[in-house]
Amino acid sequence: MRTLAALIVCLCSLVSHAEPLSEAQLQSFASQAEWRFGIVDNTDAEGPLVRLSLNNRSDVVLPEGESDWEIYFHSVRKIANTDSGGLQLQHIQGDLHRLTPTEDFTGLASGGEFTLPYRVSAAMVAYTDFMPRAFIHWPGVGSAVFANTDTEDVHAFVDVIERPEQWRRSTNDEVPRATASTRYDANRVFDGLRLSESELRQRIIPTPLSVNAHWGDVTLTTDWAIHYEGRLSSEATYLAERLEAVMGKAPARVLSTDALDGPRIELKVDPGLSDLPEGPESYRLVVERELIEIIGRDNAGAFYGLQSLLNLLPARAEQGRFTLPRLTVLDAPRAGWRGMHYDMGRNFHGQAVTLRLIEQMGRYKLNKLHLHLTEDEGWRLEIPGLPELTDVGAYRCFDPDENDCLLTQLGTGPHKDGSGNGFYSRENFVEILKYAAARHIEVIPEVDMPGHARAAIKAMEARHYRLTEAGQPEAARQYLLSDPDDTSDYITVQNYTDNSINVCLESTYAFVDKVMYELQQMYREAGLKLNIFHMGGDEVGKGSWSGSPACQTLFTERQGVAGVADLKPYFVSRVAAMAKQRGLAVAGWEDGLMYDAQNTFNRDQFDNTRVIANAWDNIWEWGVGDRAHRLANAGFEVVLSHGTHLYFDHPYEAHPDERGYYWATRYTDTRKVFGYMPSHLYANATTTREGAAIDNLEALVGRAMPPLEKPENILGIQGQVWTETIRTAQQLETMIYPRLLPLAERAWHRASWESDEPDVKARRKDFAEFAAVLAQRELPKLAAADVAFHLSPPGARWEKGRLQVNTEFPGMVVEVKTSANGEWQSNLGGISREESPVWVRGRVGDVKSCATRLE
Repeated sequence: MRTLAALIVCLCSLVSHAEPLSEAQLQSFASQAEWRFGIVDNTDAEGPLVRLSLNNRSDVVLPEGESDWEIYFHSVRKIANTDSGGLQLQHIQGDLHRLTPTEDFTGLASGGEFTLPYRVSAAMVAYTDFMPRAFIHWPGVGSAVFANTDTEDVHAFVDVIERPEQWRRSTNDEVPRATASTRYDANRVFDGLRLSESELRQRIIPTPLSVNAHWGDVTLTTDWAIHYEGRLSSEATYLAERLEAVMGKAPARVLSTDALDGPRIELKVDPGLSDLPEGPESYRLVVERELIEIIGRDNAGAFYGLQSLLNLLPARAEQGRFTLPRLTVLDAPRAGWRGMHYDMGRNFHGQAVTLRLIEQMGRYKLNKLHLHLTEDEGWRLEIPGLPELTDVGAYRCFDPDENDCLLTQLGTGPHKDGSGNGFYSRENFVEILKYAAARHIEVIPEVDMPGHARAAIKAMEARHYRLTEAGQPEAARQYLLSDPDDTSDYITVQNYTDNSINVCLESTYAFVDKVMYELQQMYREAGLKLNIFHMGGDEVGKGSWSGSPACQTLFTERQGVAGVADLKPYFVSRVAAMAKQRGLAVAGWEDGLMYDAQNTFNRDQFDNTRVIANAWDNIWEWGVGDRAHRLANAGFEVVLSHGTHLYFDHPYEAHPDERGYYWATRYTDTRKVFGYMPSHLYANATTTREGAAIDNLEALVGRAMPPLEKPENILGIQGQVWTETIRTAQQLETMIYPRLLPLAERAWHRASWESDEPDVKARRKDFAEFAAVLAQRELPKLAAADVAFHLSPPGARWEKGRLQVNTEFPGMVVEVKTSANGEWQSNLGGISREESPVWVRGRVGDVKSCATRLE
């Protein structure tokens, strides 16, 4: 097996290398030299062309000829190995690339500059496609980050993206760049719609089954008390805490067995109540002048009833009181699985932001938190007895041997205190479980394997090295996940060549069982039961295990495992059997449960009562958008997790300033999430990933699309946020919010306009009302909870010489200034074209959109 240290070994030469720089010189050079990236042309016939440059603004000279200095930088697109101008550019592992001088290098004098063009594997059209913290390393001296790249302001090291060949993904890209004018046209969806004050006051997000409004209002003050049944103690405490947060004083809590006079909120459970909707989690909410009554079919129903009450509260109290409409709500969820997936494996963001996510999920009645705890780039949960998983696997730095940390990735840079590092302690995780349970949210832990497992593999290799050195070879092999004699040659979508757990080693299954066991203990300590073990299973590198002697032995010894193609189902079957033995359902991403794009594994090979698949890869023109139906029809339970509508790591709009990947679709805004139709899967196929309209899906694919024969196997829907480009908690939240709210809307409520041919006019009015409530009530509440969220710039244009402005959410404040350094003002009246250019931005509270310039 090739070691990373061997891949990163310094270049050798018969000629003498230059004397190394001192540590002080290295630091001086990195602090003053300027490292930059620039997009040249994504539409070039030979492939996307990018460049890097280094301007030496320091007094330190890089010598001519071969030297031991190396520059490392991160690129999410694999770069073709390049030799040009005395510089050699090589891919190392994942997103890490290295630049070294050859004998033809002419040196870099003070004031000098070099530029190196290179080809990348796919288009790069956004500033956040480029990662921070490029660094120079001199063996034996140290590493230093180029100061201008040691920032989250990517504009500091990425050249301006303004030409069409820079922001288009290819010559076939039909998606226009977002401008003030295109935004104005998009926002005109609200033109002609008049939303009454009563409609907005009565709108609950997510929308209930029925709302029957009565004449008059109810005034909620701190004089009200909470009268609750003993089984609802947790819910009563939660309600009191939320009311205290917005009113400054907690209402009294009184058990229902004690008499109570005066205005009160009654919390009850009555599964036999005749007018309650059928099914779990249903409730009735009645708001009257002296009594607010919440009755749930179960505790969860009562909790969702109180969330509807809290949702009705205006964003701000008036002198410690709220005015509510009198009404009766009858409600039940559309789907039992209303989920949010959060990847902290790529970049870790801390416990606090996880708790804030759980709180907001509870507010909007989402009930499944899928935690992606492990990845190639990090292992994020302490496992007792396996300290290397977090001592090594939770950190990235520049350590070629990877005994102290994983090799740096995703803009972390060379030091262990770089971005994205960290993990949940066991105590942290137990606290997360309890916090989620109090909000009726089930946490689904994912340990991704056999692919996407580099952090675990390298951690267990570090453990193997430690115990071998300590003279304990048997213990060293106990949880080893890699075969040292494996010569398999593969590269994954994320450009790793060593991230597949060896499924032919018995030590692999000892490791899986150990992790399952420890997870169960954490849930038990939290007073809960682990129900589902998610084993990932996606994107295994083609060619994995083909050169493994252990697998060759397995082929001769085990019936039913005849070759490499049998290994993934063999692995999944064994993990599923281990999960069943522990009383667990097993879950995986769709491709982890399929032989190929159209053929699922045989459901009967799994003895588990439940096998759950996340259907995610639905690029329509690739012919894979029917996998959800194929899996459900084959007997798997399916969670709709589709990339075209439900991947919140994608940009909000097609603009270089927007963060995120765009492999599934060029952008996904709030309205697109709102318009997703879980019960009419193929009706969501409106455009290709290039932006071309889809008029006939079957004609596009060239075959019939299988109908859904077992709708009972569709559990619900789930939003996903992957974090390759998300390094901070604030970045994370702006990608999740406000898209989490329309996700909750579609998971909870089936709209009347949903069909194979949706009622566009009804959907337009529904979204207008939803968007207005977001701007006027829900986004201010997010801001008050210290939750960051995204706002797109307003639409703007000149009409008859006067400035016309609209926004993505009706009711947002719009501000304008008439000079680059001018003062922002909210009075837009009288601004004429003679005053152009002008700058326009949107604002909700203290949260502001980017400014857009209008000539």
